[in-house]
Amino acid sequence: PDVRQFRVFAQSPAVEGGFEALYAQTVDEALRGTGTETFEAIDMLRKADPSRFQPEHGADYPRNRVGQALQQIAQLHKADIGLEVTFVDTGGWDNHVNEGGAQGQLANLLRDLGQSLAAFAQDMGDRMDDIVVVTMSEFGRTAHENGNRGTDHGHANCMFVLGAAVKGGKVYGKWPGLGPEHLNEGRDLALTSDFRSVLGEIISRHLGSKELNAVFPGFDNDPRKFPNLLKA
Repeated sequence: PDVRQFRVFAQSPAVEGGFEALYAQTVDEALRGTGTETFEAIDMLRKADPSRFQPEHGADYPRNRVGQALQQIAQLHKADIGLEVTFVDTGGWDNHVNEGGAQGQLANLLRDLGQSLAAFAQDMGDRMDDIVVVTMSEFGRTAHENGNRGTDHGHANCMFVLGAAVKGGKVYGKWPGLGPEHLNEGRDLALTSDFRSVLGEIISRHLGSKELNAVFPGFDNDPRKFPNLLKA
């Protein structure tokens, strides 16, 4: 979402103040606390004026959706409003037709994503010591092209992890191969790493949570199965 859209939908400050007073006076303690936190968050977001934000260290965010979203996340982080976890979604990857190769739809999307992540890391500078960025998708693509010069919904895919705490420059997990005998159901990249193990390590070792069973119930959250991608 756009930071500029965080506001109370009221026609005047008086009406907006009435909403705030209504929550403040409720006898329901949980509702009153939630309302207070919500209005405090809205006030902090107002003060983080996107129009006045200037990226640092020569960073230049692409003018695409993911680039502009990461720029706003950088702004919120620098505003020191207590940001702990946030996410960005970006579409357009479902290329069933004319996906392209080194050039084309997929190449353009990968370029936009790469340039946006690079700009974010450059802008944040030393703040990346306390930031871990993860990219993931809910499904992959078929290993072979379909009849429309695209690819269809597949099984496994890849995740990228970025941050000063990451032991980067390598591929984690087992590469299953693309031979016919290694493909899932003869068409998709086989799954060898569960995304919950990747996120579990970050949640546990970076965010400091020890309640992984509450985050991923029913999953084997054994730390010995983490990919060990974060520095000690």
